[in-house]
Amino acid sequence: MIVKTFPLGLIGTNAYLLIDEESKEAVLIDLGGDYHAIKDELEKNNASLKYILNTHGHFDHILGERDAQEAFNVPVYVHEDDKFLVQNLPKQLERFGFVENALPPENLKTFSEKDTFKIGDKEIKVLHTPGHTPGSVCFLVGKLLFSGDTLFYTSVGRTDFEGGSFAQLSNSIKEKLFKLDDDIDVYPGHDSKTNIGYEKKYNCYFGSNNI
Repeated sequence: MIVKTFPLGLIGTNAYLLIDEESKEAVLIDLGGDYHAIKDELEKNNASLKYILNTHGHFDHILGERDAQEAFNVPVYVHEDDKFLVQNLPKQLERFGFVENALPPENLKTFSEKDTFKIGDKEIKVLHTPGHTPGSVCFLVGKLLFSGDTLFYTSVGRTDFEGGSFAQLSNSIKEKLFKLDDDIDVYPGHDSKTNIGYEKKYNCYFGSNNI
């Protein structure tokens, strides 16, 4: 599977494009900016976008999705507990001091942890990891984890925003993410890639070497 990373939008959020080389199906995770680089990559690989998935509903992860939805004619999904955040995109932007004329995706679809998605013959598993937001999730595709703003390289997501909870975040990381295999690569919502084994040792909040 091809994985392409696109730092986009107002604060450099990582958008991830997954392309199954056999079926030519593609999935986009967290489009926080202009979709044209995504379009170019799809055309380069003769791939077709199937849907847009969101790790959570903060503005910097969803800002480009209304335009992309219209351009590609695909559904947009978010966890049911973060639907309110996506629908309040204009208020989010105002609260953070950004002057943007942006609308949330139309006909927003929701999912829960029991749901799964497919790309080609590969399963995309949903891990509900609340803490950064109530509906924060990570997507597990084989040995690849797309962690949104739950887990970063040597760090974790903030919990001082609306609906955030450090206790929930701690539980999500210790009881879900750190129970995964050490060799799983982690693709976070910001900054560099890491892996579960490294974070178990060196994460500044929960790593065994720092406790």
